[in-house]
Amino acid sequence: MLKRRETPLMIVIALLLVPFMILRSCSRSHVAAPRRADPIRYELSGGRTMSFTLSSTAFSNGGEIPRRHTCDGDDVSPALTWQDVPDGTQSLALIADDPDAPHGTWTHWLLWNIPARATLLTEDEPKTELLDNGARQGLNDFKRIGYGGPCPPPGKPHRYFFKLYALDARLNLKPGATKSELEQAIKPHTLAQTQWMGTYQR
Repeated sequence: MLKRRETPLMIVIALLLVPFMILRSCSRSHVAAPRRADPIRYELSGGRTMSFTLSSTAFSNGGEIPRRHTCDGDDVSPALTWQDVPDGTQSLALIADDPDAPHGTWTHWLLWNIPARATLLTEDEPKTELLDNGARQGLNDFKRIGYGGPCPPPGKPHRYFFKLYALDARLNLKPGATKSELEQAIKPHTLAQTQWMGTYQR
């Protein structure tokens, strides 16, 4: 007898829940897709927004890095240019690395004390501790001074970030320094940062 009385009650409850489930499903289907992040801009202490930008004529941002600039080619550094360096910049620093390396981020290039008045790095910068403009180069993860191009294992494309920092001082850091030493040195002096990214696959 109890089972026969419960059956109509369960049907009523089920009928009442149907509109609720339909409304819930509709509301989910109209949730807006996540918006893409706005372009990064950098604000100085005075509140003025800057568009400090880095680019390369060798490859587009997010595009494939030409073989010439990799270990499969001539292994020469790509040309880089920048603009809108913030007021108060005394020097620039560059870190190029690959966060997709199998055993953690791989450092490809370390460069600092680039003159504040400079606007470019030419293709095939010398792999020496000191450049003609006074800039100093560090030790990459190939254990060599200067630029070491993409050289990933076979598989998915890797991303290579060229990160440029505008600093309010010149760094008292000896040539041959490591990435961790450079990062520690630039941390209290960074006015702005910008980047350019390329990919490479073998």
